[in-house]
Amino acid sequence: MAAVTSLSFSAIGQSAERRTPLLSARVLGFSFPEEIRFRTSVLCDVSGFRASTSGSRMVVQCMSAASDLPTVSQTKLNFIKAYKKPIPSIYNTVLQELLVQQHLTKYKKNYQYDHVFALGFVTIYDQLMEGYPSDEDRESIFEAYIRALEEDPQQYRADAKKLEEWARSQSADSLIGYSDREGDVEAILKDVSERAGSKGSFSYSRFFAVGLFRLLELANAMEPTILEKLCAALNVDKRSVDRDLDVYRNLLSKLVQAKELLKEYIDREKKKREERAGSQKANEAITKCLGENQHVFQ
Repeated sequence: MAAVTSLSFSAIGQSAERRTPLLSARVLGFSFPEEIRFRTSVLCDVSGFRASTSGSRMVVQCMSAASDLPTVSQTKLNFIKAYKKPIPSIYNTVLQELLVQQHLTKYKKNYQYDHVFALGFVTIYDQLMEGYPSDEDRESIFEAYIRALEEDPQQYRADAKKLEEWARSQSADSLIGYSDREGDVEAILKDVSERAGSKGSFSYSRFFAVGLFRLLELANAMEPTILEKLCAALNVDKRSVDRDLDVYRNLLSKLVQAKELLKEYIDREKKKREERAGSQKANEAITKCLGENQHVFQ
């Protein structure tokens, strides 16, 4: 059943006592886009609307296709339910920001999962969580994160690994010349190129940019011209990739600094505890010694 959303506007020259026929967006002076995204992150495709007047206000009802897309809050709640242990704020703050960004990316109308996107996210996650106190918890958090988005964490890992293994066997020339060869990964990249070129079922994101960067890194093809040629072959805007890679590098730099500060704090607190424990033991030894000496001289 179509969902109905009511939007209120001031009356535009119509009498409150007259029935208003079906109005067009042009009459109202508004241009409705093909899709409307509300603050609740619910997406609806406008298929028509009906207007009526009451007093000095006119109500426009948008008849939209039913949409059961989860909100950002629901996705974050899914994550909290799936992983109940506390996460240190240095990791959790960035994780929550990534989760919101990935939620918004996933529920775009033209989003379609692909291996490069998966590689980008896995790369970001592994570098973010490097040094996490527990390897087991780190993987549990990964699974909870992906499941919160209603996707498969094993698929992310497997697809990222597939691209990593392929990229390690490539050179700069073979990487940008993928379209001239046959193979599983070559077919994946050709599909990305076709979708990006048609602008139909491809949604560029920062995760995709990092996935491209990881391919170049593993193939030891870090020259800027190689990235430019690969972007051209995949029909991806290099300026967007450059911008997002700068953001990614800045994030990593800040994370390294934050982790160093955290390590210094932990080491400092550990040293204080050891000093307090040593002082307490010394006091206990002195007290015991004085007690024994006092007993001897009595």
